[in-house]
Amino acid sequence: MTFYWHDWAGYIGVVLVLLAFLLLQAHKLHGNGLVYQLMNVLGAIGVLLSLLFGTFNAAAFFMQVAWLLIGVYGIARGMRTRREARGSGR
Repeated sequence: MTFYWHDWAGYIGVVLVLLAFLLLQAHKLHGNGLVYQLMNVLGAIGVLLSLLFGTFNAAAFFMQVAWLLIGVYGIARGMRTRREARGSGR
């Protein structure tokens, strides 16, 4: 079996998403934390690359796009919340 770069990107992406969820459940990460969100965003990008350059699956593709957008939203929301907290002196 031959592994291409996009296969590795997909496997690494899956590991990142699952590890983020495991660490969240183990209370090692917070769901609104930057590390958790970045792991999800980078994981979704990895899986998307494997789908775009490897075997395409529309359902998996749309799920990863949603995962990516939700992660980006979480990062933006967290940044806004931290900026507001600094501004109010908390």
